[in-house]
Amino acid sequence: MEGKVKFDFKSKMWTGETAGSWYFMSLPSEISKEIRANFQWQEEGWGRMKVVAKIKDLEWKTSIWFDSKLDIYVLPIKAEIRKRAEIKLNEVLDVCVWI
Repeated sequence: MEGKVKFDFKSKMWTGETAGSWYFMSLPSEISKEIRANFQWQEEGWGRMKVVAKIKDLEWKTSIWFDSKLDIYVLPIKAEIRKRAEIKLNEVLDVCVWI
């Protein structure tokens, strides 16, 4: 990803407690603070920031969202991505995001 800033981290996929909840991977607190300090100006409504994400061999354009309750960014993982990358709930994976 030429010309972009890369952040590597490990995270596990989690979901909310209600049926039909979204699935997410959390960015670590330190990385979230660094992103917020340097790139908050790129946020769109509701703390959304466009990124390119990569898990396993799958790379896609998406967004991260700032969760003010958790004070971190979260990466939503859509059903199509979960299926294509064969990601399982609570599985710890290497994740990359480019901003």
